[in-house]
Amino acid sequence: MLDVKQKQKIIEKYRTHESDTGSPQVQIAILTSEIQMLTKHLKEHKKDYSSRRGLIKKVNERRRLLKYLEREDAKAANKIKEALKLK
Repeated sequence: MLDVKQKQKIIEKYRTHESDTGSPQVQIAILTSEIQMLTKHLKEHKKDYSSRRGLIKKVNERRRLLKYLEREDAKAANKIKEALKLK
């Protein structure tokens, strides 16, 4: 899990307006960093199946948010994909 300082940095970087904390862009960025942390953890602990399940849930949640963002605002979706280096 991310600590408060890391999460605040991500929110400040990807927010769409001054008081934004829950836009799809911010949620996608937070999920991406959590996915990266879990991926690194699972490389060391290959048999940690509960963490693997959590990783799969986060990946699916990010996929659903990206799909929603593409449907609502394609430019914003492309921008966040480029910023996070996603496919």
